[in-house]
Amino acid sequence: MSALELINVRLGEGPALTRLLIEDGHFVSRLRQPAEVLDLDGRLVLPGLIETHLHLDKACILSRCQLREGTLAEAIAQTRLAKAEFTEADVYARGAAVLEQAIVQGTTHIRTHVEIDPGIGLTGLRAIRRLQADYAWAVTLEICVFPQEGMLDNPGTEALLCQALDAGAEVLGGCPYTDGDPPAQIRRLFELAVAYDRDLDLHLDFDLEVAGMTLPEVIRCTHQHGWQGRVTVGHATKLSALPQAQLLSMGRALAEAGVQVTCLPSTDLFLTGRDRFENKPRGIAPLAQLHQCGVTCSLSSNNIGNPFTPYGDASLVRQANLFANVAQLGTPQELLLCLGWISRESARLLRLAHYGLEPGCRADFVVFDAPSPAEVIGRIAPPLMGFKHGRQTFSRPAAELVRPAFRAQPAPVAG
Repeated sequence: MSALELINVRLGEGPALTRLLIEDGHFVSRLRQPAEVLDLDGRLVLPGLIETHLHLDKACILSRCQLREGTLAEAIAQTRLAKAEFTEADVYARGAAVLEQAIVQGTTHIRTHVEIDPGIGLTGLRAIRRLQADYAWAVTLEICVFPQEGMLDNPGTEALLCQALDAGAEVLGGCPYTDGDPPAQIRRLFELAVAYDRDLDLHLDFDLEVAGMTLPEVIRCTHQHGWQGRVTVGHATKLSALPQAQLLSMGRALAEAGVQVTCLPSTDLFLTGRDRFENKPRGIAPLAQLHQCGVTCSLSSNNIGNPFTPYGDASLVRQANLFANVAQLGTPQELLLCLGWISRESARLLRLAHYGLEPGCRADFVVFDAPSPAEVIGRIAPPLMGFKHGRQTFSRPAAELVRPAFRAQPAPVAG
């Protein structure tokens, strides 16, 4: 693989410029061969962005669904009906469309959740495995298989999940609220995760009622099985309903257990709080407070163009900006936190080795025209170009004003 030297690179807040050296797909401290030189002219370089929770298999199906109530139950039911018509080619085509959006938004690694149940079988998994191979030049796909339609109450689902894990699915997911006994699903998923030596990623506590919170059972099982640092919960919107003292106590318990939290702001804002009109709650996991407790956190897109989230452009920067608005985070330090939740903290959550811009790290990075890393989030700055394994994957020329060829004369001032 050829070498690349990036010159006039900006890495942080100040105006100082530096250079980055890349060889064999990794950042290095010195080059052993002649290198192509790319002048970035003072533009900002950040490590590639990371989606920790995305559903490629059911993306872009809104036109096939009836959206009336906008509730979680309706989203599950409408997706179930649409899913009955999914084919491998259909899942592949829709997934590829979203992947290409994500790539040009600067995303270089994605954990994608794939539904497994007797209705869909392994159709979605087969399609996503093909995408995993076909788009490896631009993005790394990590597959999490999970039972969206329930597991204990849906005979045949567990056997299919095991079949998917045997076929190489990297992560085991769960959706405890879809079974009549959510804690029982959690306990069984931990047993399977241990048996298959897989990380766990659970859709959890997805409403705004404190009653019925299953996070304590996840924490207990994590300690019991020694799975610290290998368990993530997505949504966890019940946390937003806790008084501050209880939230901080739960945050410390999550940190001690090494249970990680992913917030999915677009979906959580769209689906929750629909039973209220006045004083509508924000209903998103309070990542800033969890972070202060030592919890590893991330932000992600979840769904794009379906009844769970009817919109989206696969921009993690936009998700981080949305979260900053809703969570009222506005200082440069707070915006850097939001950036971390789509980059370095996300890498920690997914246990990615060799992530960053230092020698020895994989040369997965994005170039922005922004005055600082915090302003990438503050301005929703579009990435100008991206690289995977040191190879350029996309470019987006900066917009230019097209000024008129003549300058209008000012009107005379009366009087």
